[in-house]
Amino acid sequence: MSVLTLILAGGEGSRLSILGEKRAKPAVPFGGKYRIIDFALSNAVNSDLYRVAVLTQYRPHSLMQHIGIGDPWDLDRRRPDGIQIWQPYRGRRDQDWYRGTSDALYQNRTFIREDASELTLVLSGDHIYKQDYRDLLRYHRENGADLTVAVMHVRPDEVHRFGIMSVDSQNRITKFTEKPKQSESTLASMGIYVFNTDFMLRRLEEDAQDSTSAHDFGKSIIPRMVENDRVFAYPFQGYWVDVGTIDAYWATSLELLADQPALDLYDEEWVIRTRSTERAPVKFGPQGDAHNSLISNGCVIEGTVINSVLSPGVRVERGAVVRDSVVMNDTTIRERAQVDRCVLDKDIVIGAGAQVGVGDDNTPNQLEPGNIHTGITIVGKRAHVPDGTVVGRNCRIDSNVTPDDFEQRELPSGSTVSVPQGVQVD
Repeated sequence: MSVLTLILAGGEGSRLSILGEKRAKPAVPFGGKYRIIDFALSNAVNSDLYRVAVLTQYRPHSLMQHIGIGDPWDLDRRRPDGIQIWQPYRGRRDQDWYRGTSDALYQNRTFIREDASELTLVLSGDHIYKQDYRDLLRYHRENGADLTVAVMHVRPDEVHRFGIMSVDSQNRITKFTEKPKQSESTLASMGIYVFNTDFMLRRLEEDAQDSTSAHDFGKSIIPRMVENDRVFAYPFQGYWVDVGTIDAYWATSLELLADQPALDLYDEEWVIRTRSTERAPVKFGPQGDAHNSLISNGCVIEGTVINSVLSPGVRVERGAVVRDSVVMNDTTIRERAQVDRCVLDKDIVIGAGAQVGVGDDNTPNQLEPGNIHTGITIVGKRAHVPDGTVVGRNCRIDSNVTPDDFEQRELPSGSTVSVPQGVQVD
């Protein structure tokens, strides 16, 4: 059977705060050397699916640069196989920014129709998991389904984050509610769909003509199909995480450090591929030390790293301590600095003797109290924390801030430091 795989990768990732300001959510680094979208791409090629299109929208540049022509995933192939990037564009009457997930597919309906694949597999590009899609595709055909939705159970307190459904004894979906405040069912959509292509194109056309529609799978397409079509749930038993919040991102990253992590990055039978630049080997200085940590290529460790994940090119200078933190590419922790329970983006400088993420005060962030409230301090891309500065928990240091932007050298928990208004930064 012929399958076209579509990866929706245009999400802004607003709940990731400043980590999503400079890039689409699927482009956020994860697990040291990877990016989030690597998991969907690797799952596809490991499932022998080589006809892939990535749909982008929000700040796509770093994502497009990362994907390139798809060579790390063996997707640099002659068409109809290989990878394509589909961006929104203007030029026809019905072309504009994508209004929702179903509208993204509708605006690319000509490409989908020309591909002429029997089935269309639709994936979200911003989840961390490993899955063999061939089992899902087989299940879809065996049930004679029009649409199959991959599902798994979530905690009752998490149902408000997902599309929640009820099923009958044959796993046919009988009810679908997008992000209910509460629900007796805990069966959640994973954002993974299999459509019969011709059927999907008809439903997309109908949805596009409906002026009352939200043009979104969860809000419009699936509920309507549940009422009228053969829609089945595919129970998924493996590891899957939506790292859509700061807390989920931090916790999922540190779960990789367990003795037997639920997500095994060392599985030679299911390799997660990525684009990697050539870097020198990891170097430990005479006093360099690391405990229970992932240290990527190009790192230089002269201080101490404990229970942390370091991306390529990170430098930890003599006397510095990094603990319970995620540190992204080419960030420098100067001598005697301390970083505790933090997420640091790329190209950051933590000044000598600075302390970031310290203290017992867990006051939520004043700017994002609903998002930054679990004790994690985040620092944005290319920020520079001055020497000797003390930064509490739940703080937000915005991208591109300089030492001059710090009005005080001791920031209580919940504080935010931003670039002054009127200053233009990339």
